[in-house]
Amino acid sequence: MLNYKQLHHFWSVARAGGIVRASERSGLAPQTLSGQIATLEADLGVTLFQRQGRRLVLTETGRVALDYAEEIFRLGNELEEAIQSRATGRMVPFRVGIADVVPKAIAYVLLAPSMTLAEPMRIICREGKLERLLGELAIHKLDVVLADSPLPPNMDVRGYSHTLGESTIGFYASAAVAGALHGNFPDCLNGAPLLLPGLEAAVRGPLLRWLEAAKLRPRIVGEFDDSALMRAFGEAGAGVFPAASLIGDELLSHGDMRVLGEARGVVETYYAISVERRLTHPAVRAISDAAPISTQATQSPHRAEQA
Repeated sequence: MLNYKQLHHFWSVARAGGIVRASERSGLAPQTLSGQIATLEADLGVTLFQRQGRRLVLTETGRVALDYAEEIFRLGNELEEAIQSRATGRMVPFRVGIADVVPKAIAYVLLAPSMTLAEPMRIICREGKLERLLGELAIHKLDVVLADSPLPPNMDVRGYSHTLGESTIGFYASAAVAGALHGNFPDCLNGAPLLLPGLEAAVRGPLLRWLEAAKLRPRIVGEFDDSALMRAFGEAGAGVFPAASLIGDELLSHGDMRVLGEARGVVETYYAISVERRLTHPAVRAISDAAPISTQATQSPHRAEQA
């Protein structure tokens, strides 16, 4: 039977980047860690690490073992947390990272199924840049990250991107701004004040290419990393702004907003990024099962070398 104590020592060394650093973190002697890993290798009949100069590097078998170890100990933490929550009557926490480019209304639509489970969840939302959120996901401070793009291939994070849904993109404006435009859509965008998503938004590039292909020259008067802030400026009359048609009805229900038209062919796709291919957290499974699009999870092609 697999010795999980030895597996934990292997996992600690692989995550720390070496035996000395793992020793400092755990308080165990380097000789103890080295001996435990050697015993694990002997029991399994494989080599998990190989030396490259003064560094320890995972073998291909070691990377496979690390994948399984990550999931084993993550599930162990979830088990302990779930049991403690039941014992104390606390709700099970569901920790979600939401990339700041994802519209808040979209995030709510995607997360809503997690709020209707038989076992109540205490949802904890963290908003921020995708890179920072993925870092927290990698060390299991988050259960899932919602984003408008799959896991970037240059990120040193092992993870899987699960497609949740997509939406066409419409252009919206306050009644005052819409009334000052000339011509029908999309020609009315020529010379119009336009608010755009920031550089990190996945939909920005397709929108600019659509405008270029249609030979439209709006005046870009603002760029926003936060979609909620862009919407606030648009509702205040600062200019025309793009938004997911999926929340169009909700947008039009506020104040005196108008929809001008859609950018045909431009869509925004939403993803749940997790550290596991097969989703196990009940809340993550709920949002995936309820998603309008269900596709096989895709793994980032980039794999970080472990020292």
